[in-house]
Amino acid sequence: MKIRSAWLTRLLAALTVLLGRTLFRTLRIETIEADASANPYTGDGPAVIYSVWHDAMLVPLFAGRHRRTVALVSKHHDGSFLAASMRRLQIGLVRGSSSRGGAAAVREMLELPADKHIVMTPDGPRGPRRQIKLGLVFLASHCGRPIVPTAFVAVRAWRVKGTWTDLLVPRPFTTVYALTGQPIVIPPNQSRDELLAAEAHVQAEMEMLNARAERLARGEGPVAHGRTNQRNRAAA
Repeated sequence: MKIRSAWLTRLLAALTVLLGRTLFRTLRIETIEADASANPYTGDGPAVIYSVWHDAMLVPLFAGRHRRTVALVSKHHDGSFLAASMRRLQIGLVRGSSSRGGAAAVREMLELPADKHIVMTPDGPRGPRRQIKLGLVFLASHCGRPIVPTAFVAVRAWRVKGTWTDLLVPRPFTTVYALTGQPIVIPPNQSRDELLAAEAHVQAEMEMLNARAERLARGEGPVAHGRTNQRNRAAA
């Protein structure tokens, strides 16, 4: 059901943020970073582009306090609710997608301050699920920020079904694994074939990282790899 009332959108966003913060205070969040400088919740380190699958976006929203994050959110009506929620989490917004306002959104992201992280769901807003679109590597090539692959899984979770994907919602008091891979630099002035090759590389890195995260959630692999930071609750 689409929400067409602006005030109702804001009200539901406020309730969603309250529920999300309450839920994530009950979770054990275990972060595994291939590069400690690519942590989105700290005030230091170079700016990057985080690649987050659409179905996993709830975890990075609430896993910590965002200090210099800007997210690309669709101009479609469904994106208005997400945008309202992100504003309450102090996440900056750029509105646009491949089908609506894409060129203007790219220009706006290219003009962002150099210290701002960018978060993109490269398989949104309409799918196909977990398939990267070319816009991610195009932006990285032009703005000079490396792409950081991510993976988010929970030992116990609900899956909320959508029109083309689902949404991971961790169950209370479970363990969540949040993984980031090595930053991937996309050089400037790339040809289309080179961008397509880079896209395939990022896709493969995302798939490998998510496979590793799934193994951890099943208890099938050692946690120690890169930098590990265990927390009993998300940052308020």
